[in-house]
Parts: sequence; C-alpha cells; structure tokens
Amino acid sequence: MNFKSQYRTYTAKLIIMNQVDKKEEILKIISAKSVLKQKVFDNTFATFNNLKSVLKYIATNFNSNLRGIDKRVYLEYSDQGTFDTQLKVAGDLLVFSMHSNVFEFDRSHPVWKLSYVENNPTNTLCGMISIYNFLNDSFRYNREEDLGYLIARIFINRDLNYFVEGKRQMGYWCNNFGASRIDNETMRDIVYSAIQYSLEFDLLVPPYDNVKIATVAQINSKIQSSRLKTGKRLGFTFNSDDVSSESNLSI
Repeated sequence: MNFKSQYRTYTAKLIIMNQVDKKEEILKIISAKSVLKQKVFDNTFATFNNLKSVLKYIATNFNSNLRGIDKRVYLEYSDQGTFDTQLKVAGDLLVFSMHSNVFEFDRSHPVWKLSYVENNPTNTLCGMISIYNFLNDSFRYNREEDLGYLIARIFINRDLNYFVEGKRQMGYWCNNFGASRIDNETMRDIVYSAIQYSLEFDLLVPPYDNVKIATVAQINSKIQSSRLKTGKRLGFTFNSDDVSSESNLSI
C-alpha cells in the first residue's frame, strides 16, 4: 500500500472516530438536557391545567359574593385552548398564556446569583406562563389594534420550584426561587394579586396630540367594529418604576 492510500485510510479512520465521538456527545445531550426539558414542560403544563381549575374556582367563588351588586359586574372564566385561558373581571380581562418551549435566563439575570442555581445551573431551565391585562371591550368589540399589558410571568422548573417576575406591585421576587414549590394555594394568591393590580391600573386618556388627527379609514373602521386603538397605557413601555429592581425585566 502506497503512502497516499495509507493516508486516505488513516484520514477515514479519524473521520469515523470523530463521528463516533460526536454521536456519543449528542446522545448524552439527548439523554440529559432534552429529557430535562421534557420534565420542565410536563411540570409547566400540569401547573397550567391546575391554574385553569383555580381560575374556575375563583370565578364561581367571587360571583357568589357579587350577587345583587350589579348584574354587569361579574367574573367569567373562559378556556381558550391548550395553552391559553382567560378570566374576565368586570371591565378587565386577564389572559393567561403558557409558552410551549422551555427557556434559559441570560447571564445578567439575578437568578444566577442564587445558591440554588450556583449549586446546579440546570435549575434555571424553566417553563413560562405569562399574564396579560386587556380591556374586556377590546375582545368584545374585536378591536384588534388595542393594547394589552404584560403584568407578570411565572417561571417553573423541573422541581416545580417557581418565581414570579414582573410588576413590583405583584409582590414577588426571584430570591425565593428554590425555597418552595408551586401549588394551587400559591397560584390563587398570584391570581388575586393580578386581579387587584389590574383593577387598580386604570385606563388613561391618551395625550390630545396623539389622537387629534384621524383618517377616514380609522373613522370608518371605528363605525364598523370600534377599532380605534385603546389601551390602559397608549404606547406603553415598562418604565423603571413599573418593574422590580431585582427582576431586570425587559420587553
């Protein structure tokens, strides 16, 4: 066998060995990280289904106490499918949405400073349930240009440990991540806080200069389906006083 043939044979063996190493590494990732992500998804999905039951209970319980006050003021639970559900609270609408993917936090997030994470960085892999606040009329009148407000995000990991990130009025921080598991009582408390925040978060009149000119199309659309853009904060952003100083939430 000449030198060129030997070299080709040697190169082919190296390629095969390299492929074997890569295959083993891929199998390790699938058997470890991918399985872990499936566990996180299962926990988040189970929590979201429990959340639906909690919302049903809250609607029924509150309505029994609202009888005789005003028939237009009530709570209404509505299941919107596998990953979405809604709770109407008087003129507000809380939308609960579970993301189907599992997330990691960027390195600037304060969660990385916790001993629970330092001891095992994979504890940061979390599923996410977001809570949005809309005006109920936005959906009632199909005003597709109306704005909603993200008021909180619930993160859940493989151990069913959780933390809530969002508006400071929600009263939750990531410091307790790893100290307790999410359960129905915890979710009820989170929903109560979201309801209270939404009810206290009133609709503001938009600045006059922002709405002083309207097109014919906008007026015709409003006549047809009430589509002039409305939101509790027209053109809102998360300001420094809206977000927990510990959460560093950016949207």
